[in-house]
Parts: sequence; C-alpha cells; structure tokens
Amino acid sequence: MNIQEINSRLVEKFGSQITGQNFENPDPWIEVSVDAIADVARFLKSDPALAFDALNNLTATDWFDADAKKQAKLGDPRIEVVYHLYSYRHKHHAILKVKSPRWRDGVAGQLPQIPTVSSVWAVADWHEREAFDLVGIDFVGHPDLRRILCSEDWQGHPLRKDYEFPLEYHGIRAR
Repeated sequence: MNIQEINSRLVEKFGSQITGQNFENPDPWIEVSVDAIADVARFLKSDPALAFDALNNLTATDWFDADAKKQAKLGDPRIEVVYHLYSYRHKHHAILKVKSPRWRDGVAGQLPQIPTVSSVWAVADWHEREAFDLVGIDFVGHPDLRRILCSEDWQGHPLRKDYEFPLEYHGIRAR
C-alpha cells in the first residue's frame, strides 16, 4: 500500500484529525493532530490491511529561530514529532508528523503535551524519553518519562533552539 492509500484510509477513519500531508517530499508524510496520535497509532498497528508492527524511529525537531526573518521562512514556531513506521507483513512504510506549539498554552517553560504511543509500540518508551530529554516534550501517559541521556539534575533541553548551555556544571566550567 502506498502513502496516498494509507492517507485515504486514515482520512476515512479519522476525518479532520488527519491535518495534512506532503506526498511530493522525498520522504512523503502524513500529519496527524496531537489529540489523535495515540488512536491513529493503534489503528495503524491493528488494522490487518495496514499492520504497522514496527516503530523504526521517533524523533523531534524544534522549528524556531530568534531571527524574525528566518522564522518567517520556517512558519510558526513549533515542535514536530516524526514517527517512522514499517509493516513487516506488507513491506510498506509510512511517516507521520505531529505538530505542536513550542510551549503549552504559550507559556515559556511549559512543555508541550503529546500522547504517548509506548502502549502501541514498546520501543517508543526509549524514543519518547530521548525526545523528552533533548527537545522537551511531555509524552502524556508515558510509563517512565525521565531523562535518558542528560543527568537527572540537568536544566533545560539541549536541542531546543533557544537553549543556553550552562557556563558551569557541578564545578566544571565550559570552555
């Protein structure tokens, strides 16, 4: 099944919760609303015609630039979570995207909330922890959302575009 057919099945099932797509991209993708991602994930895995039994990757990107002219080219500041899925049964793949404002309710420091898919694909447990740690996303319903790469007492999320690296950490000064 190709990406357009997968998209058609999702639109048929979820309607306006499928918020966009880009089939012209070298890696075509389907955009899903934040509120629907867990339901869409369950459907993609359980529907026999789709059978997406593997989450190959989950990553997040901060689309922000402090320079207003550069930001205008990027669109609204946002966080994007990207899910790379594969079906071993049908040998097809799909890429999903979820877009969220950088900060929940527009309040700096309030992490955006996106439902976890770790109950659908167990490997998401690790991927979501990494995205939480480095980009700062609260995966709602995650069974153990805590840092995985940075130490527990680390402040901030190093892959945020406005992150300021500390001059000192536990008595060790940066160059």
